[in-house]
Parts: sequence; structure tokens; C-alpha cells
Amino acid sequence: MQKLKQKTGIQIDLISSQKMDELTTMEKIRMILDGVRSDKIVILETGLSPDEESKLIEVTMSEINPDGFTGIEIETHLPTTPSGSAFINKLMGRRTPSKLTVIGPANRIETLHKDEKLITTFISQS
Repeated sequence: MQKLKQKTGIQIDLISSQKMDELTTMEKIRMILDGVRSDKIVILETGLSPDEESKLIEVTMSEINPDGFTGIEIETHLPTTPSGSAFINKLMGRRTPSKLTVIGPANRIETLHKDEKLITTFISQS
């Protein structure tokens, strides 16, 4: 019987907007925190609403343990829209461009650069 090699590296979960739409706020938060606690990087296609992001931070703060879970690092890339176009898109019933959110263990992910077109992140192995 052939023995499988243990894979080393970093696991990244790319979560679609369709998956996020199926979940309640608490289900989203649990899925994100369970992934991060398993040393995964979680990338959300559409990000979280401001209320969901606040709740994620609140729940994360309550679960931080100095001997274990160190918290999360979260970066959101918001789409750039010309002045006034977001309002016009909403008024016309057009979907606004989605935002991308990257979440990972605070002790493994570090944002090196962020601007309106790019997020540069360093991810360390344990």
C-alpha cells in the first residue's frame, strides 16, 4: 500500500458569494473563525456587511486566548467607483461591484501594502 505524503503549506478557502448568501450572520462568522482557527486563509468573494464585520470582530475578541487563538487579521478591498456612480447604480437597480475580503490568523498574516487596486500580504508558515 502506497503511503500518502503529508502536504505542507498554506490552505486557502475561496468562498463564493452564493455560499455566503445561503448563511446567516452567525453561520458566516463561525465558518470564518473555524477556518482561521485551523490555520487557513479565508477569502470572501463579496466580503461582509459592516454589521457582520463588527460582529466578527466582537466574537473574535471574546475568543482570543493568549495560549491559543491569537485573533484574526482582516483586509477588505473595496471597488473604486467614479464619484456618484454607486448612487446611480443603486437608483437604476444595477448591482454594485463586490468587495474582496481576506481573513487569516493574526500570527500568520501581515498586510504589507493596501491601496484601491491591490492588497499585498505576507503569509508565514507556522
